[in-house]
Amino acid sequence: MSTIITVIPGDGIGPEIMTSTLRCIDAMDCGLEYDFRQAGLGALEHGDQLIPPETMDSIRRNRIVLKGPLTTPVGEGFSSINVGLRKEFDLYANVRPVISMPGTRSRYEDIDIITVRENTQGAYLAADSKISSDGETAESKMVVTRKGCARVTHYAFKLARSSRRKKVTIVHKANILKTVSGMFLDIARQVALEYPDIEHEEMIVDATCMKLVMNPWQFDVIVTTNLFGDIISDLCAGLVGGLGLAPGANIGDDAAMFEAVHGSAPDIAGQHIANPCALMLGAAQMLTHLGMEGRVRRLRSAIRETIVAADRVTPDLGGHGTTISITDAIIERL
Repeated sequence: MSTIITVIPGDGIGPEIMTSTLRCIDAMDCGLEYDFRQAGLGALEHGDQLIPPETMDSIRRNRIVLKGPLTTPVGEGFSSINVGLRKEFDLYANVRPVISMPGTRSRYEDIDIITVRENTQGAYLAADSKISSDGETAESKMVVTRKGCARVTHYAFKLARSSRRKKVTIVHKANILKTVSGMFLDIARQVALEYPDIEHEEMIVDATCMKLVMNPWQFDVIVTTNLFGDIISDLCAGLVGGLGLAPGANIGDDAAMFEAVHGSAPDIAGQHIANPCALMLGAAQMLTHLGMEGRVRRLRSAIRETIVAADRVTPDLGGHGTTISITDAIIERL
């Protein structure tokens, strides 16, 4: 029986890299059917909302989403599409793995780190945001809950256990943000005690960033709050050559969304030089979620072998290939 997933091609380079990614999925005969839906600028240009009701209904029905990069228009009246989707479907855990691949433009080798970021609370909730009438003062509350802190920490430890990892680093700023970050740290400490088989440590966020640059091999799984996780996960992507190889999963109890974490890159849209590997690796996370681990290994291996061989790779990977040519090379290896 086929599984139907919602597919949002996205803006800018989104449709190009989505086509490549679906070609790879189809080449492995994954038994998936696609419910194509619009969001972002593409939807807006057709007179719809940034997230049309039909797209929301599709996600509620299918519960699995593969999403290309979306552009939120600049200006008042437009809130982040990604934040809106995460809040609407309570996708509380943002999972961003980075793994070194030989042949990329990276300063490091043998990096293998997963950042688990709380996805629905904290600074990005923007609670009670306002600007004073004279425009001189802006303010916004940071809000976390006991439930939110506990469930994302549980997710990180369960992920470490299921993927046979050894350590979870709890990242915080409780020395300064004593209430909000202090609550996260206190609850994470309690959760850690329920996983005696997994080593854990605590680290202040600024020290974490320094140590990631100086000695990234000491990290395995990182769990932290929304704002810190957003920054740290991009830093980690930089350790392996940039966002072109950085996928992301947004996990909730009732739905999950998988994506490339880079932007829509409108400046190169239509030139067919975009690297599709981040979205392909996001699809690999989706296939893991669907229990297709054998296909995941095949896809990741094919991507890795293509990059190592520099076989028809895109300019960001040091080649002269196109989105289509690197996809062809990956599919040949599949």
